[in-house]
Amino acid sequence: SIQRDLGFSQSSLAWVVNAYLIPFGGVLLLAGRLGDLLGRKRILISGLVVFTAASLLCGVAGNQQVLIAARFLEGVGGAIASALILGMIVAMFPEPHEQARAIGVYSFVAAAGGSIGLLAGGLLTQAISWHWIFFVNLPIGIAASVLAHRWLESAPGIGLAHGADALGATLVTSALMLGVYTIVGEAADNGWTSSRTLVCGAIALLLLVGFVVREATHPRPLLPLRVFKSRDVSGANLVQALMVAGMFGLFFLGSLYMQRVLRYDALKIGLAFLPVALSVGALSVDISPRLCNRFGARPVLLWGLTFTLAGLALFARAPLDADYIRDILPQMVLLGVGGGLSLPALMTLAMSSASKEDAGLASGLVSTTGQVGGALGLAVLATVSTARSQELFIAGASFDAALTGGYQLAFGISAGLVLASIAVAATVVRGTPLFRPVARVEPSLVRAASEDPVGRF
Repeated sequence: SIQRDLGFSQSSLAWVVNAYLIPFGGVLLLAGRLGDLLGRKRILISGLVVFTAASLLCGVAGNQQVLIAARFLEGVGGAIASALILGMIVAMFPEPHEQARAIGVYSFVAAAGGSIGLLAGGLLTQAISWHWIFFVNLPIGIAASVLAHRWLESAPGIGLAHGADALGATLVTSALMLGVYTIVGEAADNGWTSSRTLVCGAIALLLLVGFVVREATHPRPLLPLRVFKSRDVSGANLVQALMVAGMFGLFFLGSLYMQRVLRYDALKIGLAFLPVALSVGALSVDISPRLCNRFGARPVLLWGLTFTLAGLALFARAPLDADYIRDILPQMVLLGVGGGLSLPALMTLAMSSASKEDAGLASGLVSTTGQVGGALGLAVLATVSTARSQELFIAGASFDAALTGGYQLAFGISAGLVLASIAVAATVVRGTPLFRPVARVEPSLVRAASEDPVGRF
């Protein structure tokens, strides 16, 4: 709809998405640290205001240039707001069992929001126009800002003196933004071995190395490297990158499979993915936190990743004439169960060693690894899928059969990425139970101890 209305070419249309992804992936880490330094409530509300204003600009955009610029600004606002959420949960819910429950609610809301977006975006576009997929953000953004101002605690932050590393901030933001641009822009358009892709990738890598060197030597670093000393934090972030890389490919290419091969419309695609959100919601709000409190986050994460792997492996056998109940619904349920178990456990592990002073940084870090992993995974899987489909079509397969073969290969690689995340979770992550039940003490013993605290006890 946007392409028809504003006259985008097929190649330039990708920048409606990329213009959001590049700043979103690049600003997360900086935004998380700024929340620690200046106060998370202040930074969160600032992000919501920027996101809401940019959404208004997107909705009224009448040409390509305005829409792309507004999408870039929207990505900045989205990154600033979302980078701080886990950090605020850690600060507001210090008790382990309460924190696990809060992270479970967060996981449910994230999954529900994504599913509602799939349904609402298609309905709004079909019923009114594409402009309303942006206008709908206005009442949501205003309500979120007002409620955040009224309800959230107002901690002042530790001050810029504890981490005002302007050069480090410039290096890491530039490295991440250029890295995401290389993945979603140059590699997608020109291939992984093109000179432009290799040059941009090399520059992004050099900027990242410069940032690491800077943080290792600066007395007040933006990203204290001590956060990586925890095996749980480092392992959880690596698991996050691998898992999201596999899942992004599934949701994107799975939607294309349903649309181009099975001939589903936007509403049917949204309904097809709904069991994932329902399963995540059923598990993450209560069951997954209880399991984490009882057995520890690591075993729950491993079980969740195993269910996810099973769902992706079945998707790799998706047939040309799939029946939804027989060939798609079981995979959706498995993926939902896997997400409902693994997401709260993974977020708990990623935030396990975060102090109140570093909670925003840890939150921004896990969001960054997920975003970069998703962008990289999607670019690789889309490229592999397209190449495989072209190969099959040239070999004589029908158009639909060639598409299906490409999607099947991509889903198989997604399963391989999740299998690698299982290996990391099993070998790197240690994990400890968040909460161990205390044995019940009889009231009579308590009274006896208080009456004679020395003699018998």
